[in-house]
Amino acid sequence: MTKAPTVYDVAAHAAVSIATVSRVLRRPDDVRPETRTRVLESVRALGYVPSGAARGLAGRRHGVLGLFLPGHDAIDEPEPDWAMLTDSSRIPLVDDREARVAPSAQGTAPGAEPASRGGGPSGGPLGAGAPVATARHWSNPANLYFDEVLRGAEVESWRRGFALMVAAGRGSSREVIVNDIAGRVDGLAVLAQTVPADLLAHVSRRIPVVVLADSRPGDELDHVSVDNVAGMRALTAFVLDGPGASDLVYVTGPSDSPDEADRHRGFDEAVAAHRSAARSSGAGARSAADADAEVRVRVERGDFSRDGGRRVAEELLARAEPLPDAVVCANDQTALGVLDVFGRAGVDVPGRVRVTGFDGIEAGRFSSPRLTTVRQPMGELGRVAVRSVVRRLTDPGLAPQRVTLPVEVLLRESCPAR
Repeated sequence: MTKAPTVYDVAAHAAVSIATVSRVLRRPDDVRPETRTRVLESVRALGYVPSGAARGLAGRRHGVLGLFLPGHDAIDEPEPDWAMLTDSSRIPLVDDREARVAPSAQGTAPGAEPASRGGGPSGGPLGAGAPVATARHWSNPANLYFDEVLRGAEVESWRRGFALMVAAGRGSSREVIVNDIAGRVDGLAVLAQTVPADLLAHVSRRIPVVVLADSRPGDELDHVSVDNVAGMRALTAFVLDGPGASDLVYVTGPSDSPDEADRHRGFDEAVAAHRSAARSSGAGARSAADADAEVRVRVERGDFSRDGGRRVAEELLARAEPLPDAVVCANDQTALGVLDVFGRAGVDVPGRVRVTGFDGIEAGRFSSPRLTTVRQPMGELGRVAVRSVVRRLTDPGLAPQRVTLPVEVLLRESCPAR
């Protein structure tokens, strides 16, 4: 086995300094294209692979940033039946609209009825001896928000010359995982409420820590959040200004979520402003009680999940009272669940009920009808978090920074522009 080439060999081969080789490998955009090309050609010609351990010893850094996200129930789901999945003779046909499974492509008579979840018409195997397939997703739809944040963090980490280590945990595992990842990275970004405050304070004494999606004061950490209050206030004001919007349902998120607290506050502020304007309109003969009664508000508990939105919508349909004029949801996943149930029940959206969300996830562009929402810059949230970590690595003595990113209201068919 030949001796592995070193950074000194690459520098000599490309006729550049060792520092230039390091910049090309860690921050390629900072180097002139012709120099970058020459160094990379030398890297390929020599078969050079950078040593992360050596780089960490030389700079007392790992060259890695961390991102900690909440764990999900998908962690506890059983492994898929990989033997079934790789059997090309029995491909399950899944009717995902109704969460039903049709018989496998082999041995299915033309015109045969799709089998129900878990087996054939009598509960037995599907098709000609085909194994039972289950109509379920192996990816958690709640991850759509985190996917966007993660993508932004990955891109910015690469641009800054860092790798990104991603970890997820929940319950008692969080402390173990956070302490472990903190020992492997140069800085850490965490989503609000995923890690106890005392643990964050402990970790921040060792490495820079940035908190995502939490605008509340009370610590000395850097924070990156979006303008949840103003976004929900603007969206709710638009709904209330529409024709016949006198009965609203607000579907919350989890009670411990900072995003939920801010969005609920924005909703309440818009309702209060609408009622205040109603009191002061006309000849002033209307009492405060009359103005307040003009807008009825009901609050339903949600959990930021699509299933939670479906549950709320089913409960609204089951009650012996008219449906509201609008359902304002604390996030898009909840709103998509509401649209699922209303669509199956034949409820006219937006003719009978208007539905809105918050986040601007891609799935809202393809729902039926397409979802009116507040779009927050999820990718930028991840990018700014990485910039904040790198900023603190460069100058640890800087004062804590709180960055609030702007949002925008997207008017689509579920609550269209007038």
